[in-house]
Amino acid sequence: MPEVKYRPNIGAPRTPANEEPAEERAHDFRPVDTGYTKADAIAEANRCLDCKKPLCMDGCPVGVHIPQFIEKIREEDWAGALATIKADNLLPSVCGRVCPQENQCEGKCILGRKGEPVAIGQLERMLGDMAGEVGEAPECKPSNGKKVAIVGSGPSGIACAGELAREGFDVTVFEAFFTGGGVLTYGIPEFRLPKDIVKREIKGLEELGVHFEYNSVAGRLFDADELFNEEGFDALYLAVGAGLPRFLHVDGENLPGVYCANEYLTRTNLMKAYEFPEYDTPIRHGKNVVVFGGGNVAMDAARTALRLGAEKVTLAYRRTEAEMPARRAEIHHAKEEGVEILELCNPLRFLPGPDGFVSTIELQRMELGEPDASGRRRPIPIQDSEFAIPCDVAVTAIGTRANPFAKLCADVELNRWGLIETDENGRTSNPRVWAGGDIVTGAATVILAMGAGKKAAADIKEKLLGEEA
Repeated sequence: MPEVKYRPNIGAPRTPANEEPAEERAHDFRPVDTGYTKADAIAEANRCLDCKKPLCMDGCPVGVHIPQFIEKIREEDWAGALATIKADNLLPSVCGRVCPQENQCEGKCILGRKGEPVAIGQLERMLGDMAGEVGEAPECKPSNGKKVAIVGSGPSGIACAGELAREGFDVTVFEAFFTGGGVLTYGIPEFRLPKDIVKREIKGLEELGVHFEYNSVAGRLFDADELFNEEGFDALYLAVGAGLPRFLHVDGENLPGVYCANEYLTRTNLMKAYEFPEYDTPIRHGKNVVVFGGGNVAMDAARTALRLGAEKVTLAYRRTEAEMPARRAEIHHAKEEGVEILELCNPLRFLPGPDGFVSTIELQRMELGEPDASGRRRPIPIQDSEFAIPCDVAVTAIGTRANPFAKLCADVELNRWGLIETDENGRTSNPRVWAGGDIVTGAATVILAMGAGKKAAADIKEKLLGEEA
């Protein structure tokens, strides 16, 4: 019989996400999106144009063969589809949930030029979640006798670890916290990324032979010289992130009840402060919570405050909603759940109440001027426009900067922002040390950090094995 040629269902609308009702989900930490069913996935896969030149792949920092796994979904070859993804990305459940697909793979999809792109992220997530049903551990090459140390178990570190383990390297990941995942665990709330999924992905790496050493603070308990000269490691990959918070530098910022987003989310996500006193890490549950910032972290903090019982959550931003760097989906979900966006304002000072905790914030209205270096219009203060709003918990989410552990751990060259200088393959000024992720780029996305980990792993392999690679 002649082969039946695939004909895409071009006129079909994008298969909608299966989301929990906003008025219900905003009061607990249940996942917002329950994911595609198999029928949903097949319907969405049939929208794919199966382009001869798949631009979607150009938008994927880890090079997933997107048309191939979508084709296998159409064929209902679930195991084959998952294996196709995992050949390039060991964390599909994570990436399908938190990657900014609208700016990457889906942003390149041809269908998106005149309508809605294929829901690549939803398809990837659905397949990743099927790992327990159809997944098999990737095959690893025999041991090559080389040892690699990785500092940090966030996206970049575990991506590098997985790639090297598959190539036969003896890999040890050193993590400062008591559990793995880095920002995936402490930074991203349960309603966006359930922690059981992160634990499952870490377990998958352990099954590949990756060894994790927790409560291991690089630069304090050990340094690069010890790893090389005493422990026998052949290479080191630094993936320590850039987790030091930036501050507003206004009066009253050190008042009780004023948190940086790092602390607020870490207490909630990693240390389960919302279950105090069962977990001995309290957090202040405010009635009027104000979050400063316009990125994904700010959205996470605002939506977390709602789930901790806040009566009113305001997200204050010095530009307009249109300039916010957060994913459109996160902004939509936040507003849907009841977060109020206060545009064009900047904090002047935090004022205490009778109990010494923050009770009021004074702000100044802004207007947009000419574009700055980011390409967005610069916010300019409006004279005599000060106003005040009540606030018993404030969270600042205005970005992060480099932490000092990289320099403490290894003698590597840093730039003026304290980030590690590397070439395109992650090589540092130290010939035995590579680096990648936020400690090189500054705060960026999960998938970009993973891409850096993959690229460094390939270069480490080439350097250590030479012609054998």
